[in-house]
Amino acid sequence: MNLTKDQGDKLFTKKVTEVVIRLVLIFLIAALCFEIIKPFTIIVVWGIIISVAIFPLYNKLSHALGNRFKLAAILYTLFALSLLIGPSILISGSLLETSSHLAKGLSDGTLVVPPPAQSVNEWPLIGEKVYAIWNQASENLEATLKQNIPIIKKLGKAFISAAAGVGGSVIQFVLSIIISGIFLVNTKGSYDVAVKIASRLTNKEQGLQFTNLATATIRSIAQGVLGVAVIQAALAGMGMYFIDVPGWGLWTIIILILAVAQLPPLLILIPVMVYVFSVADTTPAIIFSIWSIIISLSDSVLKPLLLGRGMDTPTLIILLGAIGGMMWFGILGLFVGAITLALGYEIFMAWLDKDIEEETL
Repeated sequence: MNLTKDQGDKLFTKKVTEVVIRLVLIFLIAALCFEIIKPFTIIVVWGIIISVAIFPLYNKLSHALGNRFKLAAILYTLFALSLLIGPSILISGSLLETSSHLAKGLSDGTLVVPPPAQSVNEWPLIGEKVYAIWNQASENLEATLKQNIPIIKKLGKAFISAAAGVGGSVIQFVLSIIISGIFLVNTKGSYDVAVKIASRLTNKEQGLQFTNLATATIRSIAQGVLGVAVIQAALAGMGMYFIDVPGWGLWTIIILILAVAQLPPLLILIPVMVYVFSVADTTPAIIFSIWSIIISLSDSVLKPLLLGRGMDTPTLIILLGAIGGMMWFGILGLFVGAITLALGYEIFMAWLDKDIEEETL
């Protein structure tokens, strides 16, 4: 069928108009879907990460229960929630007790700061300043507080903000754990959808490879970074609890943050050790110091065992991706950065290998 120039132009205009309308509608639907799901994005992403990380244990539990997958998911969810909520209540109680003790001591004038040990003065860079302020506080706490009111206000605001953030994070993780239980019940369907998405972006073979790589990376980071950090913080918290360190819950949270950021827990535990030596008997203080040093050095043993386990991607790539991602996106960036860098590394190596194969043919 031959069309005139005017008819061809009209047909072309009609097709272009239809394409534009379809694209606009698709864009509007996608934008609306994003705005609707936006408040739940972080919670759902954490639910996916938790379900992927915990799947091997869940799989063993479901087989032990005679392939009763729903029962296994319910038991896992209840157990995970108890692990999260129990310590959170314990740490919150410690923070409230410490805060009320400080407030009562300040109002009654009975709050006493023990004098610093002479070794504090020998700390590099900050030793003399810390010793001077600590010594002044032990002699006249009220005057020291008045001299440092601006700093105290800033610390108070930071503490309140951090406490609110921790509370919000606990609620967020409660919801994420529940969502992870739902994902675990539908493991096969969720995995198939992930493979289909990756295959559409690449091809079927690479889609399967990249999905498995992302899965292995999530488990590696969960075990080698978060797992080690939780172990270190939990053991440090136990030690401070039994030695009766004031505010042990707050120090435990800070140690967890430092450990996730790949910083040594000794940054907090050394000042705590100095405090323990100044108030406790020598024997328990020495035991606590040894315990703290072992905890801080434990990551050098645990990380090689857990990080990068079962993966061909070099451990250094995973670790650099996790640290860099956390610097950009916070704790969620541990996984985003590691997965992105691992995928980039694998794509780059596949490109190199392809060029070499073509040269040899």
